[in-house]
Amino acid sequence: MSWSTFGERFTRRTGALELMDDLGRAIGGEQTDALMLGGGNPGRIPAVQDAFRARLAEISQDPAAFDRMLGNYAPPRGEIYFRRALARLLRDQYGWPLTADNVCLSAGSQAAFFLLFNLLGGEHSDGSQRRILLPMTPEYIGYSDVGLSEGLFTSRRPSIEHLDDTLFKYHVDFAALAPGDDVAAICVSRPTNPTGNVLTDTELARLDELAQQRNIPLIVDSAYGLPFPSIVFTEATPIWNDNIILCMSLSKLGLPGLRTGIVVAREEIISALASVTAILNLSVPSVGAVLLQDMVESGAIIRLSRNVIRPFYQAKAQSAAHWLKQAMAGYPCHIHRPEGAMFLWVWFPGLPVTSAQLYRRLKDAGVLVVPGHHFFPGLEATDWPHRNECLRVSFAQPDATVEAGIKAIAAQVKRIFDQATS
Repeated sequence: MSWSTFGERFTRRTGALELMDDLGRAIGGEQTDALMLGGGNPGRIPAVQDAFRARLAEISQDPAAFDRMLGNYAPPRGEIYFRRALARLLRDQYGWPLTADNVCLSAGSQAAFFLLFNLLGGEHSDGSQRRILLPMTPEYIGYSDVGLSEGLFTSRRPSIEHLDDTLFKYHVDFAALAPGDDVAAICVSRPTNPTGNVLTDTELARLDELAQQRNIPLIVDSAYGLPFPSIVFTEATPIWNDNIILCMSLSKLGLPGLRTGIVVAREEIISALASVTAILNLSVPSVGAVLLQDMVESGAIIRLSRNVIRPFYQAKAQSAAHWLKQAMAGYPCHIHRPEGAMFLWVWFPGLPVTSAQLYRRLKDAGVLVVPGHHFFPGLEATDWPHRNECLRVSFAQPDATVEAGIKAIAAQVKRIFDQATS
């Protein structure tokens, strides 16, 4: 088959495809004994699942709600009652001057970023090429391949702060940031997937100020963050103004199968997203919006996130870090300080093999992780060794699975170091 340039670009092997293929094979039964520490699937939290089941049962007995969920097309911006409820919740919680016209839904966050990045970046009508600035990598694997053409991203290395007890933390290196005139937007995730890093309020405010000075949007990916699912273990304050594009998701609440992303932005941006959605999809799914509407209206979604979801993942992060420190004692191993999300970002300084080679060895040993080199969009051509010395390890699975997987990872890594020095 002869594909178009578009076809060639979007059928090639990518990190996101590799990740989802591995996840699909494991869940589909091809690797039933695999230790799944690779995917971004959220954990199973009984209290959260019970809340969703109860609401689903109520909707099944409510003809009007059932029809809104499954029987009608929603507008291209998404289900109106949910958007009104969310705008009101954010006004009440944070004082942000929002209406339903500042909110739209997408078929998952990945779809929202595809639309946003290509609406803002790439080739413009004047012939110029505009790019998206990632002020600190590593960053989300899903950003890397969504551009309609190559070169969509320009990225910067972080500064690295070494902390006690083998921990470290990335910071934005503002001295090296220097966005050029070709930058169309700045994008950060908070917490960051893969590292769990939470940008400080000061860092976020400085990025917002820089974006406003350049008259470009600041995109804040809050799929794991505030106000929900609130998987944030450190002090952090959400911000929004009409120059910020805030992206959220229902996936990490425990609903990844619904593919519901949320964008909060000024109306001009929401209108553009709705126009493209109408062409590509006609509409967006309403299942997540109808399911969560009552929880948003009552504020229960905030309470559930703060009181149930956040403590669940914080405890798991502490356990996973403890197991890894024990298993790697005496060998080169640093862990990014767990500040949020559902991953450990592990750095093996001087690793004798690449992260891709380590990934394949672990896969052969029945442990699925994600190799670190996928998380540096815009820095693929650099020779920075750090890119090939890291792994992303999910701790969302049951504790027994996570502990067994960490021990297996440590065994492989220690063997590699031992062989290199023997």
